[in-house]
Amino acid sequence: MKIIAVGMNYGAHVSEMRRADILPVAPCPDGGGADFCVEEPVLFLKADSLLREGHPLFYPDFSQEIHYETELVVRIDRIGKCIAERFAHRYYSEVTVGIDFTARDLQRRAKAKGLPWATAKAFDNSAAVGRWVKKDSLRHGVQELGLRLDIDGRTVQQGNTRDMLFSVDRLIAYASRFFTLRMGDLIFTGTPAGVGPIAIGQHLEAYLEEQKLLDISIK
Repeated sequence: MKIIAVGMNYGAHVSEMRRADILPVAPCPDGGGADFCVEEPVLFLKADSLLREGHPLFYPDFSQEIHYETELVVRIDRIGKCIAERFAHRYYSEVTVGIDFTARDLQRRAKAKGLPWATAKAFDNSAAVGRWVKKDSLRHGVQELGLRLDIDGRTVQQGNTRDMLFSVDRLIAYASRFFTLRMGDLIFTGTPAGVGPIAIGQHLEAYLEEQKLLDISIK
């Protein structure tokens, strides 16, 4: 199983990362007032970093600034390579909510030196996933799903998949150009705006629509 993640897939999140000097993205060449330009999906891998629902996250000793990034996650259930976008919906039947935990301080240091971000994004247990639900059981389509994260009972992040720059089907088609997708592979589809830090002792609850699918304690 591999975990493919997508960066910069919500415009508002790209803007907040630019303001934090994390993701400097060149303005679109045609202007138009946009402060970012993402012409193709941005992919990265999260290695063997899965954290299953119900298990705690132990705050790593190599970082002082772990951030949450709440995302829709899809699980591939058939093998595919160079998948046409119009057929991509056939390659997954279940979705969930996940959290892409990020060591923001390590990411800043790597960015300043022009180095890869693997230690900031792919450390052990940095890819939390909730309970899986059949996409056909959802009231809305995959591109109309609300995401929400509560910490200690307070909502800290929310968004909707309608605001993705690249749809789930586009992401599957694009990723399959570079990687053969196999049964059990996961795709983290990007986070909306509102990312922020976690702390030891906090209780995180993540929702897809109104279903709580992920429950994590930080220890």
